[in-house]
Amino acid sequence: MPNHKSAEKRVRQSEKRRVINRSHRTKVRTYIKKVRAALDSGKSDEIQQILPDAISVIDKSVQKGVMHKNAAARYKSRLTVQANQAGK
Repeated sequence: MPNHKSAEKRVRQSEKRRVINRSHRTKVRTYIKKVRAALDSGKSDEIQQILPDAISVIDKSVQKGVMHKNAAARYKSRLTVQANQAGK
């Protein structure tokens, strides 16, 4: 338990951020799953629609501090490579 007023405020702030970060992280994972499902189905038109949305969500998560920029780059790179291979 916090012993100071500032520590109590920090606990409140941390809880708010935790909930927000969790929702953003869940959204990123959902979009990644959508892209992977489209890759498994092999529908190139569906992949081309979902991939830019997923990349956008990943970039936004970096801006919000939910994900590290290198991790985001890794996800984007791997998804793009798989999408390009599926398109052939």
